[in-house]
Amino acid sequence: MKVWVKLLIGSMLGLLLGFLLPYDNPRVLEAFSYLAKLAISAGRYTAAPLIIFSLTIAIYELRQDSGFWRLVFRTLLLIAVSSVIVIVLGIIVTMFFPPERIPILIEQQAEQITLGTRLYFLEMFPSNMMSVISSDGKYLFPFCVFAFFMAIGLSYDKNYTKPVLAIVDSLSRVFYHIAAFFSEILGLLMIALSAYWAIQYHTIINAGIFMAIVRLLLIFSVILAFIILPLFLFLIKKNKNPWKIIYATLGSAIAAFFSGDINFTLPVLIQQSKENLGIRRRANSVAVMLWTVFGRAGSAMVAVISFIVIIKSYSSLGIPYENYISIGLQALLISFFLARNPGDGAFAALAVLCSGYGRGFETGFLILKPVAFYLISIGAFLDVIIASLGTFAIARLSGFQTEKETKNFI
Repeated sequence: MKVWVKLLIGSMLGLLLGFLLPYDNPRVLEAFSYLAKLAISAGRYTAAPLIIFSLTIAIYELRQDSGFWRLVFRTLLLIAVSSVIVIVLGIIVTMFFPPERIPILIEQQAEQITLGTRLYFLEMFPSNMMSVISSDGKYLFPFCVFAFFMAIGLSYDKNYTKPVLAIVDSLSRVFYHIAAFFSEILGLLMIALSAYWAIQYHTIINAGIFMAIVRLLLIFSVILAFIILPLFLFLIKKNKNPWKIIYATLGSAIAAFFSGDINFTLPVLIQQSKENLGIRRRANSVAVMLWTVFGRAGSAMVAVISFIVIIKSYSSLGIPYENYISIGLQALLISFFLARNPGDGAFAALAVLCSGYGRGFETGFLILKPVAFYLISIGAFLDVIIASLGTFAIARLSGFQTEKETKNFI
């Protein structure tokens, strides 16, 4: 059975269980909240060692062929271009299909969500380099920096580094297969995650006032993921079926939607990029990590749509066109700094947008707190789809991709 089928079956079973259980029972909510956290931890379990060793070897091999910086610059350029396109499309959708206003029912308690930009840079270079390995693995960019310097060290003198290089290469393959094992059992974890998701969804149904933005985000995300983005890829490579690539990464997309966590999805994304899309390790590890760290356009787009809804809920005067440009630019900048928010990207971006906009909107994001999990799910889903298509495009352009038959997909 293919991985995506296992994940889909687990998700459907979890949804059924979540909708049948008494969602207003505190014990049920607490139990499934705990199980969901446990599932997220299990899914993240192999991410850090897989990244460290696979990325080290990938960077080393690319530097030996003098192709590392070319691949990095191409990927960053595509991340920037795709982020602009996705965010602009999100703004256009809310301009032409504005959802209904949401009654202002802000919770009274003070709450502050930030990106922790200062920590973003400080944690990249801790006072002890080896302390990166012992971190909790939530913030993965320091692992990338660690792997980069490891790869540089391995390039020093092959007479001395050859034994270490063989060990790192072996560990990369070992942890890849460990991650593959966890991908095989991920369907069981999806039961807990989707059940908890369904229990939370009852809140939206009962409230009723959020259904307009829920429908807008659902319809637009489906159109964006399965029609608009594949068409862009088709224009780049007209003899390539872009929907085959979407099919190849369905497992990652399902895992991202119900977990809302980009780190949880990372091992599956790396595995499916290799086994289904035929992307070689040297391009796969580097490109996927760059998209994971900097390419969070999906979460930023969800934040933009949500923020515009909040503004229109506060005021019926409308939004000047120059404000749309300002909001879009802020969202674009925020999308590059969501690496420390792997499990709440869209909602964190929304909170920062509110804070940065000011004018009394600093706590406006609390209006949408009951649907925060939904915003996060849609954002993570789009992040993974965009990362999959982007990684494929970069690998194809750089000559690091070979065709795989659909029947051989995992």
